[in-house]
Amino acid sequence: MPSLAAAQDYLASLQTIDSLDALRDALRDALVETSARLGCRYFALSQHVDFLRAPDSALRLHNYPEAWEHWFDTEGLGVSDPIHRASHVTAYGFRWAAVHGLINLSKRDHHVLAEAQTHGIGDGFTVPGNVPGETLGSCSFAWPAGEGMPEDRIPFAQLAGQLLFETGRRLAARRPLPNPPALTDRQVECIMWVGRGKTDWEIAQILGVSHTTVIEHLRNARERYDASTRSMLTVRALYDGAVCFSDLIA
Repeated sequence: MPSLAAAQDYLASLQTIDSLDALRDALRDALVETSARLGCRYFALSQHVDFLRAPDSALRLHNYPEAWEHWFDTEGLGVSDPIHRASHVTAYGFRWAAVHGLINLSKRDHHVLAEAQTHGIGDGFTVPGNVPGETLGSCSFAWPAGEGMPEDRIPFAQLAGQLLFETGRRLAARRPLPNPPALTDRQVECIMWVGRGKTDWEIAQILGVSHTTVIEHLRNARERYDASTRSMLTVRALYDGAVCFSDLIA
């Protein structure tokens, strides 16, 4: 069984590389070595975008069959693939066989999974790579059709996937707010209630402050984010991680 120390060695070696071209090559080599240690055939470290429309806008390193890549891109699955969508709702890695427990699979989703089988891609394990303000992504390892992932490989796959994706962010991550503004606790509270659909007056009643105070908190927050509307303020705060989606669900 591959050791967790081996996965940590990857990160230590990759962190010493300064050149982006050299880092890309080293990252691919690390993905190949990880796959060999896991005993799988395929790997994919990717941000979830439509690669036909924006082929140079995000990171993708994989060794899937060329025919599968062509079909995948033609169908626009970079943003709608069921495995990708499942990775958006969990912070921990998951086996593809368990994806139905994370999202509701449509008829098209079942077709996508079946199509992967026809290209020789069977069960896999995906580690989410979701960072507020950045393009969603993941690191996946897959076995040939008819083969499964041994349970004792999961801890190594989880740690290695996290470390490899974090390294990949150095190649492609672009935060829309490099220097996010500092918000006060009260401003964050007001934004949270805005996201829940409350009016300024309702927020004032909830927080026990004056209507004018709420207006002032939100005005200052909009200025700090250069957001012209309440909706844009909420979106900016979500991107920055000042609030999260669970905060907005009453």
